[in-house]
Amino acid sequence: MSLMVALPGCKSRDGAEGPMTDPQVVYQRAKKALNGGDYPFAIRVYEALMARYPFAAETRQSRLDVIYAYYRAGESESAIDAADTFIRENPTHPRIDYAWYLKGLTDFERMPNFMERWFRVDLNQRPPTQARRSFASFATVVEQYPNSEYAHDARRRMVYLRNRLAQYEIAVAKYYVGRGAYVAAAQRAKVAIEEFDGSPSVREALELMILCYDRMELKELAAQTRQMYQANYEGEASERRVAPKRKWYKLWLAT
Repeated sequence: MSLMVALPGCKSRDGAEGPMTDPQVVYQRAKKALNGGDYPFAIRVYEALMARYPFAAETRQSRLDVIYAYYRAGESESAIDAADTFIRENPTHPRIDYAWYLKGLTDFERMPNFMERWFRVDLNQRPPTQARRSFASFATVVEQYPNSEYAHDARRRMVYLRNRLAQYEIAVAKYYVGRGAYVAAAQRAKVAIEEFDGSPSVREALELMILCYDRMELKELAAQTRQMYQANYEGEASERRVAPKRKWYKLWLAT
């Protein structure tokens, strides 16, 4: 069935039908479905509107609305693709921060849940791709659109992602330690410190680096790392963190 036929015959779930030759009417039908939580139907109408009236003003807004519809309908790949397309084609849109936020939120909710820790997996074969992409999207909102209404939530999610990504680096470092690959283990622990400074995993990363340097008999590096550890985690300084290197550290460490 062609779009010319599909649009006039488009009905809402309650059986109502109106003239669907006006893009504004089509858009309102899709928006009503979206607000009502009928995401599959909203997606169909939005897609029909964008295909039939590609240059209408309502279509531009539809390209943003449909990202949320895909996200709520669980169509993650479509949501990411739609967000990327919107960002690429509308770099100066006043609500581009929303597109970045939805992109980050979609990847955030695609991450495996805590149950994955119960299974034995080769962590080096399962990098947290969605977590890294989500972190990058939220960082865009925070850094480029600091006054966005979504910036606060993006910051909070970044703290969680920072800690999760640091934990992953620690898990991989331990994996290498268990196999005697001390150089690789020390490198992954160093990544946890340098890239995710402020994370609770920094302390364990330093401990792993000391262990690796001792095993490799790198006495100078082991001594330097011990000195750093003692300065930050012994006695009254036990609650301190390694000096920040990332600009977002000061913003969210206390969150």
